[in-house]
Amino acid sequence: MGLFTKDIQTMNDLFVHQLKDIYYAENRILKGLPKMIEKATDPGLKQGFETHLRETEGQIERLKQVFSMHGVSPEAVTCPAIDGILKEADEVAGEVADKQVLDAALIAAAQAVEHYEITRYGSLVAWAKQLGRNDCAAVLQKNLDEEKATDLKLTALAESKVNRAAA
Repeated sequence: MGLFTKDIQTMNDLFVHQLKDIYYAENRILKGLPKMIEKATDPGLKQGFETHLRETEGQIERLKQVFSMHGVSPEAVTCPAIDGILKEADEVAGEVADKQVLDAALIAAAQAVEHYEITRYGSLVAWAKQLGRNDCAAVLQKNLDEEKATDLKLTALAESKVNRAAA
């Protein structure tokens, strides 16, 4: 099912589809983070990825909670966008021999993922509120807040030392 197909007729349909989309994305990210942890050489970056791995596990549990609250079974729909972002990240990381430059590339890749998640969660929070599901919005807001915090931490790490070391 594509994003704008005849299967999506209502705001609720759109909300559920996007919920399934981010559920897929979070599960793919959960599988990809260990590779990023393994490749990272900066101790702060490695620790940040490990922390986000645990956060991602919690985010998946919150998504399951939202599915349940909304009366829908947890289900994923393939998300070509996150697949593309993760594929590109893997390809770039595979091409970088200098470990300090690799850390900078990993941060850039992780931020591409974070920005995708931020857009998805932002829309879901807004739509949940529009649908009168402030309970769902509150749970999704926790995921959004974590994604924004991770993005800020990655920026701080890049700007404070990783990019300088790579240059």
